Order: sequence, then C-alpha cells, then structure tokens
Amino acid sequence: MFNWLDIGQIVFADLILSGDNALVIGMAAASLAPHQRRKVIIVGMALAALFRILFAVGASTIIGVPGILLVGGILLAWVCWRFYSEIKDFAAPPADDVITSSLDKGKVTMRSALVTIAIADISMSLDNVLAVAAIARDNTQLLVIGLVLAIVLMAFFATLIMRVMLKFPAIAYVGLVFLVYLTAKMLYDGWLDLLTYV
Repeated sequence: MFNWLDIGQIVFADLILSGDNALVIGMAAASLAPHQRRKVIIVGMALAALFRILFAVGASTIIGVPGILLVGGILLAWVCWRFYSEIKDFAAPPADDVITSSLDKGKVTMRSALVTIAIADISMSLDNVLAVAAIARDNTQLLVIGLVLAIVLMAFFATLIMRVMLKFPAIAYVGLVFLVYLTAKMLYDGWLDLLTYV
C-alpha cells in the first residue's frame, strides 16, 4: 500500500528534476542539425535512464557517501560552461540558419552534444535518485515508480524544450541561468553535507 503523500512528493521532485535533465537534452538537441536531433534526444534519455537505474541500485550506499552532492555540482558546473560556450553562437541571430551557422563554425557536433548530455545525466540522475530514495526510503516499488515517472517526464519535456528553443533561440540563456542556479544550489548543499562529516 502506497502513501499518497509520498507519491505526491515524488511526482513533484520528478517534475523539477526531470525538467532540469530535459532542459539539458533539449538545449543540446536544438544546437544540432535537424536529422541529428531525434537521435540525441533518444540517446540522452537512454543514458539518463541507465544512470538512474545504476544509482538506484546503490542508492542506500550513495546517500552515505560524504560530499557526493558536491561532486554532482562540480560536474554540473562543467556542463554550464560547455553550454555557455555553445549558446553564444546558437542564440546570436545570423543572416541565414542558426543551426547551420553553428555547425559551420564547428562549435556543436553530435559527439560534443552527447558528451555534455552524458555528464549532465550523471549529475542530474544522481540528484534525482537521491531525492526519490529519500522519499521512498525502503519502499523499492515506490522508488521504481518514481524513476519510471522521471524518465517519462524527461521524454516529454526534452522534445518540448527543443521545439521552443528552435523558435526562440535566445531562450537558451534563460535555461543557462536556471542551470547555474541549480549548480550553485547543489554545490552549496554538497558543501554543507560534507562539513557534517568533518
């Protein structure tokens, strides 16, 4: 029997944290040529699902590792830097096509987009699993439901974010600001968490 309050908390956590992950995938996909976008979204979601499963298996151990959130924050900071360097060209309105222009300058490739997504997936999957595990506690079924929901929400949000960004490229900066905020929060929480073990 599930506690509906716990389920509500997990849905809320997934909406926030899956949205973050979807933001990264959507931003990366929007920076690519049209024929590459669908592939990147699919691979990005598959990686996020894989990392969530792996972290979920060791959730109880991971929660007890000192400074684990700090490591996640550092990884996310790197992702922010990568996005900043990419969207400088992506958000600028060139004469012809934004995506083609970025690709011609060699700023964004499918490989670099996937590397950025993979690093973000590790950080955000860690954050998502820790949040869901903290709510689900020893209820494995609740943990599984939370992770499946996170993956489904990611699929929806990533595609939506990509479409919005293709229509309004400058929104990439809004996404970047949000990611910087999340990074700062993760670093701060991770630092406080680490201090409790010192």
